[in-house]
Amino acid sequence: MRSPCDEAVIQAGRAEAPCGPGVQRWVLLAAILGSSMAFIDSTVVNVALPSLQASLNASVVDVQWVVEAYALLMGALILVGGSLGDLLGRRKVFVAGVVVFALASLASGLAVNVRQLIVARAIQGMGAAFLTPGSLALIGASFAGEDRGRAIGLWSGFTAITTGLGPVFGGWLIQHASWRWAFLINLPLATAVVVICLRRVPESRRPGVDRVDWPGALLATLGLAGIVFGMIQSSALGWNHPQVYSSLILGVMAVALFFRVEKHSSSPMVPLYLFKSRTFSGANLLTFVLYAAIGIFFFLLPLNLIQVQGYSPAQAGAAGLPLILLMFSLSRWSGSLVPRYGSRLPLTVGPLVAALGLALFAVPAVGGSYWSTFFPAYVVLGLGMSVTVPPLTTAVMQAVDPGHAGAASGVNNAVARVAGLLAVAVFGAVMLACFRSSLHRSLKQVTLPHEVVQTIRANEIKLAALPLPEGLDSDSASQVRASVAGAFVFGFRVVILICSGLALAGAVIARALIE
Repeated sequence: MRSPCDEAVIQAGRAEAPCGPGVQRWVLLAAILGSSMAFIDSTVVNVALPSLQASLNASVVDVQWVVEAYALLMGALILVGGSLGDLLGRRKVFVAGVVVFALASLASGLAVNVRQLIVARAIQGMGAAFLTPGSLALIGASFAGEDRGRAIGLWSGFTAITTGLGPVFGGWLIQHASWRWAFLINLPLATAVVVICLRRVPESRRPGVDRVDWPGALLATLGLAGIVFGMIQSSALGWNHPQVYSSLILGVMAVALFFRVEKHSSSPMVPLYLFKSRTFSGANLLTFVLYAAIGIFFFLLPLNLIQVQGYSPAQAGAAGLPLILLMFSLSRWSGSLVPRYGSRLPLTVGPLVAALGLALFAVPAVGGSYWSTFFPAYVVLGLGMSVTVPPLTTAVMQAVDPGHAGAASGVNNAVARVAGLLAVAVFGAVMLACFRSSLHRSLKQVTLPHEVVQTIRANEIKLAALPLPEGLDSDSASQVRASVAGAFVFGFRVVILICSGLALAGAVIARALIE
């Protein structure tokens, strides 16, 4: 009888041995390619944002929704994805997620306006919600003990390298073809993942799961949507607008009701008893603050590099290679830190180094050589994330019993996605407020007709993509352009220093809560 390759089944006495190395290699390959597809999409889309903003004449609120529609559905449904994997089969749900993700990627690449793109991105987020927890759940079910830590380290490393090469290749395609290729490059990867899964990856599921927590999923979606909608629209409508404060109130109420429902549900989407583990709680809190910082960082940095610093899309994608190469080269080593030193040390040191790296991104102004401005910051941030990510994932997975691998993976992924979702909404509003304030101060030093100033203020919501008013002489146009760039850098610095503070908070959390 062929082994089910499911550690939970094995430990229940239903099989004699875990799956062999040959099968494990295919499981790892499918998990790497599948999760890489989702991670590549997030990084390449960020590089594509300036191009699609110009192509579709979108405001920064539109651009936020291109990112947030994906993150909202992914963050709200990723827990359902983990539960469905446990119930129906991890491979089956993983493959379904890959197919939905690929079809939505095709729709995104063919979108003719920003509304179509936002809808397609929302459907893409649904696909990612099924495939992302499935990748780690497949690893958790097929590897045991130290092998699991090494497998997760390899998963992190190869995911990092494919994620890093994606923006370089995608940036080149965006520069020489179109931003649409940021989505279309997912199609060949999806095809390979489906073929491998159907031919080589065994099915696994968690015994005892008989239903999915749909009420919890609905409340989570409504709660996150209300909060995110209110935060993003506050930039355009103001905090006193009924749409803004009513959506925020409804969102908070839905989130509160969500936790009440989860507490009394027989099959909760978020098993609250998992948080009785101090390490599991601490690791997820660390995940929240760190990925909030990383989420808004990767949203704003490409806008800075392309629209302010003058990088091409390919150059902006290649700029992050030091970070990616460090995460790839150090991932296997850092994956072995937990068995040797425990989780607390690397999860304290890593965020401290990451905080320093983020702070270094606040140093450059406008112009300057890449090697003396952004390169050192990328290197330091890469070292910090390399020390943090594999031990963090390992700590989460080892804090629960193997039978709850899908739920634990889903919770941790949901925390990461929700953190990025809320960060882009909240700190996007902070960025716009700082940009407006700085630009107003700067324009007072420039002699401009009143109608020109009003035109500029009416387009502030486009940030550094703000179009210059017609009829300006060359000197005035140069001054306005410099004022816009300076205002963006000011807002960017404020937000990035907040991100550095969040990473520092992560180190404190790890020191206090991780066992």
